[in-house]
Amino acid sequence: MTTPRTDWLSLTTEEAIEPDLPICDPHHHFWDRPDFRYMLDELLVDTGGGHNITETVFVECSAMYRKDGPESMSPVGEVEFVNGIAAQAASGIYGETNVAAGIVGYADLSLGTEVQEVLEAQIASAPERYRGIRNSTCWDASPEIGGYKNPPKGLMADSKFLEGFAVLDKLGLTFDAWHYHTQLPELVELAQAFPNVTIILDHLGGPIGIGPYVNKHDEMFRDWQNGISALASCENVNVKLGGTGMPLGGYGWHERSAP
Repeated sequence: MTTPRTDWLSLTTEEAIEPDLPICDPHHHFWDRPDFRYMLDELLVDTGGGHNITETVFVECSAMYRKDGPESMSPVGEVEFVNGIAAQAASGIYGETNVAAGIVGYADLSLGTEVQEVLEAQIASAPERYRGIRNSTCWDASPEIGGYKNPPKGLMADSKFLEGFAVLDKLGLTFDAWHYHTQLPELVELAQAFPNVTIILDHLGGPIGIGPYVNKHDEMFRDWQNGISALASCENVNVKLGGTGMPLGGYGWHERSAP
């Protein structure tokens, strides 16, 4: 769980399990915000916690977009920014971890076929590290839930979005899926429509336990389980085990006196 409460995180320390096991951390961010900085130095504190983190994968987080030029091209700045950090780490000065060995950027697939220009610019910005994109489709009817980048309802079935998705197929790029458990059936349809695109499900499919979903754990788990079971039939889908510490799940772990 990424949090600026470093003093709180430091209250609990645990011995690393299988410290020699090579591990790729498949999902982290970089940002330099007024209230929270998480850059190379901060990442290296985490990767140096006792496990053998050999490499990492950066996933888009709306950081360091270009301020000039077409809005559609602004996310290229994030890829440029992260590729620079990756080059720093590759020098070996900061240790052995191959930081941002893979880069997952953002491009608006609703641009349709025009998204190819954005994707090709991102590939050119990090030709050895760029892997694909994450285009959040998080949507829920409740304003208490909200959604990263506030996408519209039914985005994964939108005709322009599907045109853009076909460009991922054309260029051999991956797609990180970030949505809620209620939208798992939509991802199943998308995965079946594009069997050649590798899809990575983020945060276990986003099980919701807050807002109108409070005290409905059994119902939520049943719906999530049904969705995950259906998704398991799609051989082009992989799942990242993470995100369970986010407030979204409703477990309140971030409110504990110690992690």
